[in-house]
Amino acid sequence: LWLCVFMTMGLTVQVQAQTPSVPGVEVTELRIEKSEGALLLQSSLRLDLSAVVEDALQKGMPIYFVTEAEITRDRWYWYDKKISTVARHYRLAYQPLTRLWCLNVSRDPIGTVGAASSLSQSFQTLPEALAAIRRTVNWKLADLTELENDNKYTLIFKFRLDVSQLARPFQMTAGSNAEWNLATQKTIRFTSDIGR
Repeated sequence: LWLCVFMTMGLTVQVQAQTPSVPGVEVTELRIEKSEGALLLQSSLRLDLSAVVEDALQKGMPIYFVTEAEITRDRWYWYDKKISTVARHYRLAYQPLTRLWCLNVSRDPIGTVGAASSLSQSFQTLPEALAAIRRTVNWKLADLTELENDNKYTLIFKFRLDVSQLARPFQMTAGSNAEWNLATQKTIRFTSDIGR
């Protein structure tokens, strides 16, 4: 009987270890630092695409992501004051002829301004391309001169799959399909003396 119990437990552990991660997105690291007169953001995400999104990418359909960061200053007498809002837009597409993954990054929506006005990078594999989206290093949020002493601030960090930039037929399908719903948000409270 004990032998059967231990064998069953061992089998359960092996099955759990082999189960792939659940599709979705989650903020795993979010830090604010001061450097050279600027407030910088460091972030990491766990980003796992659903089978539907990955299949669309493999068939050559570009997928769009957006990262947004907003800093507000607390005000007791009115709404919080918006200090800074920055965004980073990503366009990820597979090029079947070259068998490369192309990633475009821009401050503005790429569908609006076009891919020519964005920074472009190519990757051999999808995991390499996703790794570039998952990690943000030294992203300038604001100048330190915009922060006042002895005040409290809030950083609202958001990441999502931008369905609004997909082709029209896919916007309606994706809007009602949970497999296209990749979004996360995290908030940090800090003071102007951060990093001291």
